[in-house]
Amino acid sequence: MPVLSRLSATALIFVILLASAGAAFAGLGQPTPWQINFQDSASPVMDQIATFNIFLFWITTAIAVFVLILLGIIIVRFNARANPTPSRTTHNTTIEILWTIVPVIILTVIAVPSFRLLFVQLDVPKPDLTVKATGKQWFWSYSYPDNGNFEFASMMVQEKDLKPGQPRLLTADNELVVPVNKVVHVLVTGADVIHSFNVPSFGIRIDAIPGRINETWFKATIEGRFYGQCSELCGKDHSFMPIAVRVVSDSAFATWVGEAKKKYSAEDSVPANALAAAGGPSSR
Repeated sequence: MPVLSRLSATALIFVILLASAGAAFAGLGQPTPWQINFQDSASPVMDQIATFNIFLFWITTAIAVFVLILLGIIIVRFNARANPTPSRTTHNTTIEILWTIVPVIILTVIAVPSFRLLFVQLDVPKPDLTVKATGKQWFWSYSYPDNGNFEFASMMVQEKDLKPGQPRLLTADNELVVPVNKVVHVLVTGADVIHSFNVPSFGIRIDAIPGRINETWFKATIEGRFYGQCSELCGKDHSFMPIAVRVVSDSAFATWVGEAKKKYSAEDSVPANALAAAGGPSSR
């Protein structure tokens, strides 16, 4: 039994160190080397997702430790040398009732906060801003129906054109710009095949389906740049269509909108098929 206790203590310490290491390696707005946990939260929804994840972590850890202890007891007490005459018992009503009821209780405890979180994710509050994200092969285009209804394409910046500090495969030439501490209502659709709009630090991920409008929302609480990628296998350049979101102050956003209306006016915009014809990253 002392050996079993030492093994249990070692396993628990390893799990705790692993969890704390994940928090240390997690980054804000983009993945970091050796990251084993979520990216740092930058929205209320992601805060709740992170809290729920920790809740599940401790439940699964408790179950794993309990099963490990049971296995240890079985190995030590019921091996052929320690127990040469095994019991012939085949049923135990109490144990059978317990291993039916206890999992039901555990699943119920998990289901209640899970359904609450799903409701928060899908129930869009009154928006301060609406943007539309359209997934195309292989880039995103964004429009702002509340601010002049201009639209622009967001293409991945090639590695040779990156500036110092810009992440590879995540930097886009035209970023989705939103104001800080505002509810952003995101309408998501696809122009050709199914894509997926995913920004981990905001806790949002939703499919972009041709012929259908899906919706999600986020409220960025921190200024800065936040990155995501298409999360559906949408074709040969699937891994080359990043999502770059720049969160700015209200005044900076108002200034950007004024400039964007001129820069992305309808007569100056490049048709989507022309951009696609230019070839994706893998063809250059």
